[in-house]
Amino acid sequence: MKVMVTGGTSGLGLAMASALASAGATVALTGRSGGRASSVAAELPGAVGIELDVRDESSVARAVDQVWSRLGGIDMLVNNAGIGMRTVNPRFLTHPQGFWEVPVDGFRAVVETNLTGYFLVAREVVPRMLEAGAGRIINISTSDPTMRRVGFVPYGPSRAGSEALSRVMAADLRGTGITVNLLLPGGLTDTGMVPPEAVTEGRTLLESAVMGPPIVWLASDDAAGVHDERIVAVEFEQWLRDRKG
Repeated sequence: MKVMVTGGTSGLGLAMASALASAGATVALTGRSGGRASSVAAELPGAVGIELDVRDESSVARAVDQVWSRLGGIDMLVNNAGIGMRTVNPRFLTHPQGFWEVPVDGFRAVVETNLTGYFLVAREVVPRMLEAGAGRIINISTSDPTMRRVGFVPYGPSRAGSEALSRVMAADLRGTGITVNLLLPGGLTDTGMVPPEAVTEGRTLLESAVMGPPIVWLASDDAAGVHDERIVAVEFEQWLRDRKG
């Protein structure tokens, strides 16, 4: 399995890239810094690092070309690159701000990364997958409460939009041999998007590694026909048991 993971140099992306590489997949992980992407990839078996700014069409086209060439194709795209609330309000958990206080540039940066970025990368990859006759797309999302939480503009709307985009992708690609699914952790996760003050008495954060088992399964033969599902990582084992009946 040849997999492209956007935003793979840290957090959820690195956790998924690591799990996939350990399971035998050939992984290309991307990041805005090509040097960092390469150094992180060097720590994973058989992985390569590629520079990619998901907000820039030319960067996307160039990166997909490089990944396709170096891996010999892309069997699965993991759309994960994203930025969080800290970019517009470093104290978003303790001092939420109203949407009218959000800087316009900050709003655009989050939406262009978390939503437009998913569109641009998938738009570049899908025609190649269609020509190959098969492929898998996994779009990473967040929990429903986060999408409508007080003070969570623009992150919440950007992730709600990415879920809607994923559902339309799935509808457009049904019957083509390309599957599309959503994957989310299922709770506040210990990544760079979460400030240190989020860890308070009585609150625990999920480890990024929670994404490992479901993403490895989604790359397996068992998941070949899975399409238009919304999988919550912390509930994955139960979801899988329910699926098997």
